[in-house]
This record gives sequence, structure tokens and C-alpha cells, in this order.
Amino acid sequence: MIRPFVLSLALALTSLAGDSWPQFRGPLGDGVTDAKGLPMEWSEQKNVKWKTEIAGEGWSSPLVANGQVWLTTALEEGRSLHALCVDLASGRILHDVEVFKNETPPEKHKRNSYASPTGIIDGENVFVHFGPMGTACLDAKSGSVRWENRELKWDTQNGPGGSLALWKDRLILACDGRDAQYEAVLDKATGKVLRKTPRNTPELLDLKDDMRKAYGTPVVMQIDGRAQSLTTASNRFWATDPESGRELWHVKYPRGFSNVPLPVSDGRVMVISSGFMKPLLMGLKVGGASGDATTSHVLWQQIKGAPDQCSPIIVKDRVYATTSGGILSCLNLQTGDVLWQERIGMDFAASPILAEGRLYYFAAAGPCTVVEPGDVFKKLAENTLDAGCMASPAVVGKALIVRTKTHLYRVEQ
Repeated sequence: MIRPFVLSLALALTSLAGDSWPQFRGPLGDGVTDAKGLPMEWSEQKNVKWKTEIAGEGWSSPLVANGQVWLTTALEEGRSLHALCVDLASGRILHDVEVFKNETPPEKHKRNSYASPTGIIDGENVFVHFGPMGTACLDAKSGSVRWENRELKWDTQNGPGGSLALWKDRLILACDGRDAQYEAVLDKATGKVLRKTPRNTPELLDLKDDMRKAYGTPVVMQIDGRAQSLTTASNRFWATDPESGRELWHVKYPRGFSNVPLPVSDGRVMVISSGFMKPLLMGLKVGGASGDATTSHVLWQQIKGAPDQCSPIIVKDRVYATTSGGILSCLNLQTGDVLWQERIGMDFAASPILAEGRLYYFAAAGPCTVVEPGDVFKKLAENTLDAGCMASPAVVGKALIVRTKTHLYRVEQ
């Protein structure tokens, strides 16, 4: 069932046929899928339909549509940026397209890759994104480059992070660097920059420049009967009009920067994470906000177990959040109270998915832990592949499309 508050996101992707996973965190950007028949257990010897080696390094999530799997990777230490198309049925690589060349790649954190942002498929187009190194549109059938844009610049310091969002005929990018902070919109047909809207965040001037950056991914939701582009940035959570870029409202949080987790909502409460170092998980009231909504719309704040890399996920009246250190927390969605905490591993970057009433957590170093949601922790399975996952998984049909640090898998019973 399509949740009405993210209806605009679904409408932007109606040209896709059949099962698809067209963007980061799935069709509605929340990690939730209605797919049935997914495996609960697998290994290198069990329930793997195919396994394909992926050259280079890239943490972007796989995109799936029309029998194709698309992902990006970086070779030659970021000097050669590629888009790959893999046949969904066989795992064979159909297209390997060098999208951009960089004589001198920018600096990045050793944990990051030069191909970490996830693109979008809207049917005949595949949009790939490498942060300030460029954005491009490829023909899904031939793999040929339709347009490219390398105009947008901002200093990410640690390499590219935030992914693309699609609204109507526009691509939305969060460009929050230590030198400049703005939201940009590209025409999806031509790649032309339609607008650049600066963040009005005067408190950033009092901070060191490395605390002004963020790696947010815009999420477009329907709130109060209108589309709103929602992004976590340094020190503020922004809601803007995706058409004009005009600020609709914002919420402040202390010392929040290098933000990665996406906002999630059940239509009544929105859950956001403030950022890195000392993350703060916050519950916001949905609807009726304007201007500075910090006082009027923050329902609760929780430091305990707040995520710094993995996006939270909502199941009924509960929020599940994972720290990069492997602590999984279950919280009351209405109050933010922690109901339980358990260690499920040691290192996490990928965001979880909810499928068939099960939560799947893919570790960067270690197995995928499958958990049953509820007010008592219950581990259902633990599944290990040869290398860990920095990328979040995709779901199509009865299959999990899993990208490890070295390979792409179709995991299916």
C-alpha cells in the first residue's frame, strides 16, 4: 500500500514496469518493501542465484528496473568513474561505461569511496551521481551518456556522500560542503541547473569549516497537501518547496554535521538524526510547521543509540536505529523511549530493509543479521558472505540484490 505522505515520490517513478528498486532505500525511500518470498537464510553455498565480481571500489546501492541492475564504481583511485549495468537474470555485465575522468580526484576519507552516492532509474533514464565530481544521465538500454553536468562545486572534505532525489522532472541535490551549503535542482531531461538555493544558516559562521558539511539525501514527502523537500544539513533540518527552493520550515539541533541518515516518517511522526560525532535522534510532529519549528514540533530527543550512518526504520509504532558500532535500539515512536538495545555486530554503514515482517541488517564487517521486530529482541538468522556490505541492499521479486565490497549477488531461494 502506498503511504500518502510519500505519494509524490511514487508518482515520479510510475514509468517503471514490474518490480523495481529505483533509488536509495527503495521505491518510497524508507527501506520498506511489500515483496514476498525473500530468503531468510543464505551463504556462499546456499540461496545464491549468481555472484558477479565488481571491479574498483564503490558503496552506491544497486538500482533495479526492467531486468537490469545499475550501480557505480570508481577505478584508478577515483580517476575513472564508471556506471555498470548487470543483467538481473544472469548476473552478466551488460554495460561498463566510463562516465567521468578525474586527473586529480578530491580528498576523501579512507572509509568512503569515490562512488558512494546512489543514483535513480525512472524507466528509460539512469541518473548517476558522484557528488561534486559530476552528475550524468545514461540511456538505460544502450548505456550511452545522454548528458553530464560538472558545474556544481562544493568541498565535501571526505568524498561524495548524499544521493539523488527525483521530483517531477527535476533532480534534487543537497550540496553541503565546508565552503558552501545549498540545495541544487537539475532539469532531468537536459542536466541544466534550474536553481541553486543557499542555506540560510547564520550559526555556521561561528563553526569550524569542517563542521559545516553534511551528506544528506533529499526526501520529497507530501505534508499539509503539498510536496516538501526534506534534508538533514549541518545544524538544521530543512523543509523547502521543491519548485522554488523557498524555505518552508526548519528544525535546529546542536552540533549536528556530517549528516548521513535519511528522515523517515509514518505520516504522523518524522524521525531524523542530527549527524556525526555526538548524534541525536529526534522525533518531529508532522504537519503545521512554519519558520523555526524547533520549539513547536520537536516531540522528543534521544542520545542513547542514535545512528550516525545507518538510516532508521519505522515498524508500526516502533523505531529501529543502528549505530555504526553495531548497537541496535528499539524505541517508542511517540515518546523516543528506548525499549531495548542489543549488539548485532561491530561495524555498520548500510541502511536496513523491512521485508515480510523481518528487519535485515547488513554489516560492513561481518554477517547480515535478520531480526524480528517487537518489544523483545529476537534474532532470526545470521548470514555471512565473503565480504561485508557498505552498500544498502535492493529488493526485486523474491530476491535480495546485495552488493558487498567486492561482488554483486542475487540472493534467492
